[in-house]
Amino acid sequence: MKQTKTSKIALVSILAALSVVLGYFVKIPTPTGFLTLLDAGIFFTAFYFGSREGAVVGGLAGFLIDLISGYPQWMFFSLIFHGSQGYLAGVKGKWQWLGLVLATIIMVAGYAFASAWMNGWGAAIPEIVPNLAQNIVGMTVGFLLCHSVKKARRSEEHTSELQSLRE
Repeated sequence: MKQTKTSKIALVSILAALSVVLGYFVKIPTPTGFLTLLDAGIFFTAFYFGSREGAVVGGLAGFLIDLISGYPQWMFFSLIFHGSQGYLAGVKGKWQWLGLVLATIIMVAGYAFASAWMNGWGAAIPEIVPNLAQNIVGMTVGFLLCHSVKKARRSEEHTSELQSLRE
């Protein structure tokens, strides 16, 4: 199936909505906010589509989760940090490892500095390890999901080619 611009926009919108649902319903409270599985949706989108789509899903989903969860003070931080995380995670080719490292640094350090600015370093420092763990788990789940979807699509394409040869 050829992917048109409209279908890609619709699919990225659905991924953003799914990331919001995943992040909203799977959350672990912490002293300065909460940890979610939002990162899995961000990394999946970045790995599957690329930087621009990863940034859209990351920024929009992070922003909306904070809005509907009652943490409006974090909305714009999440827009920037998760949007940057998605953009950098979508780097392809030989520089992908650097993009993933920078995505992790931007998210973890960004929230640490924002938390320190709003609540002091006493509240920010304990959040560094959980944010790092959230990022690594999200990266791993996103990677595995991306490869599963790509494998399923290849299998589907192979099956449709075999059917067309039989006809």
